Amino acid sequence: MKSNTLTIIKKEFSRFFGDRQLLFTTVIMPGLLIYIVYSLMGNGIQSMITKGAEEVVTMRVENMPQSMAPVLTSIDSSLVVIEQPFTDEDIKQLENKDRNDVLLRFPADFDNILTSPIDPTVLPNVEIYYNSTNNASSRVYMIVSSMLNNYGRPFTVNAPQSEGQHFDQASDDSIGAMIWSKILPMLIIMMLFSGVMAIAPSAIAGEKERGTIATLLVTPMRRNELALGKIVSLSGITLLSGISSFIGIVLSLPKMVGMGEAADLGFHYTTSDYIVLLLVILASVLIMASAVSLLSALAKDVKNAGTMVMPFMLVVMLAGLLPMFQDGASANIAVYLIPFFNSIEVMTAVFAHEMEWLPVVITMATNIVYTGVAVWGLTRMFNSEKIMFSR
Repeated sequence: MKSNTLTIIKKEFSRFFGDRQLLFTTVIMPGLLIYIVYSLMGNGIQSMITKGAEEVVTMRVENMPQSMAPVLTSIDSSLVVIEQPFTDEDIKQLENKDRNDVLLRFPADFDNILTSPIDPTVLPNVEIYYNSTNNASSRVYMIVSSMLNNYGRPFTVNAPQSEGQHFDQASDDSIGAMIWSKILPMLIIMMLFSGVMAIAPSAIAGEKERGTIATLLVTPMRRNELALGKIVSLSGITLLSGISSFIGIVLSLPKMVGMGEAADLGFHYTTSDYIVLLLVILASVLIMASAVSLLSALAKDVKNAGTMVMPFMLVVMLAGLLPMFQDGASANIAVYLIPFFNSIEVMTAVFAHEMEWLPVVITMATNIVYTGVAVWGLTRMFNSEKIMFSR
């Protein structure tokens, strides 16, 4: 019995370690996936912190107390402190997320108030106006508010003095745009990839496994027509899945985050935004279906195709994570020449209300060209008996 058990163990070990693809996806890929994803997250967070720390922020201070002057001016070398009164119009200008400004207002004669006997019913209030959608402004706000809260003497920070007073000048629309631009591109790209994975391997690798690919190859049609038909049909089916997923996301996310209707999160987009989004989703589906079709054509069966697509899934996951560690879409045009990453960047720009037509055109053209290359490659594979009839 022991000998039989050892024989089975050796047989299974031999099968496992003899299959390099299975060995890679089972042993190597999990650790590699965790390392790459966590490294990307760490580098992205560090990059955001470094970028925010390097941006110069102007902080205008009204009624600067003598006790606070040396403290505020020594916070950060990138912080420029100016003693200057400001008006309600100056506060309103903070709505522009590109302004790296913070406005700080102390009560008049602040130092004398703090040295007077404490009246817990009437505490001095310090006001800090900022924009939470601007990383630099938000960073300085957190530093200054934390410093004031730990000052050691009782006073309030940003306690509303009147109904409707807001210290964060970011509009609901800009806050919502920032949230959607970081969440939705990842969800959409993963939904699209799931749709491709559900049908693409069986459409080509499944044909090989069942032996029906031979029937298709002997029909009176050109191989490039067969390749194009496979990719377009897979893309069409996946597009329907992607549209369904997108509608579900749009309808469910506002409720999921507990903020009521979508309007509360600033989900305000134009018809052109939705058209661009639909075009980018279509371009993404084309390139995804093309890539999975190529890998499926190389596979021996559906199971093998699933194994071969796993590294590709890693690339898609990494692309989907990018918006979480960026402040809006990239301004580097070269990024829009990279498949998958370009679609993510355009979707990020659309949801952040930062869409420009040049990146959209480059993304569409690039993905169509890559799809054409994939059709050519798949045609070559269909012409290869060694690939099509491998067992």
